[in-house]
Amino acid sequence: MWPDGVVGSLTHCAGYRGAVVGRRDAVRSVGIDAEPHDVLPNGVLDAISLPAERADMPRTMPAALHWDRILFCAKEATYKAWFPLTKRWLGFEDAHITFETDSTGWTGRFVSRILIDGSTLSGPPLTTLRGRWSVERGLVLTAIVL
Repeated sequence: MWPDGVVGSLTHCAGYRGAVVGRRDAVRSVGIDAEPHDVLPNGVLDAISLPAERADMPRTMPAALHWDRILFCAKEATYKAWFPLTKRWLGFEDAHITFETDSTGWTGRFVSRILIDGSTLSGPPLTTLRGRWSVERGLVLTAIVL
C-alpha cells in the first residue's frame, strides 16, 4: 500500500479521517485508530477483550470515559502496527492491553503485551508495543509508533 521506504496507517469513522506516514529508516511501523467516544454495542466487549482487561479497565479509568471503546481502539492500533512487520493475524485475544491515565483524565498511555510468537519478517520480535490514547471532540484516538 505504501511506497518503498515508507510506513503508514489509515483510520476513519463518522466525521473523521486520519493518516500517518513515516520514513522506514526512522520508524519500523505505525498504527492509528479513531472511534466515536461511545459505549460499544452489546456483546462486542466480551468478543474483543480478555477477562483481565475487563477487570482492570474500570478501576484505572475515570468514570466519564467509555473505557470499552478506548480498549477497542487500542487493540485496532496494535493490529495495524503489528501486521506490516509480521504478515500474520493478531486476534483480539492475542494482546493484553493495560492503560495509564494522564493528570487530565482524557489522555494517557497504553502497553500492548503480545501473547503469541512475536517473530517479525526482519528485525527484533514484537513482544510489547507502547502507544498513546486521547479522548477529544467526541472521538477516541490511539497511536503506536515503533
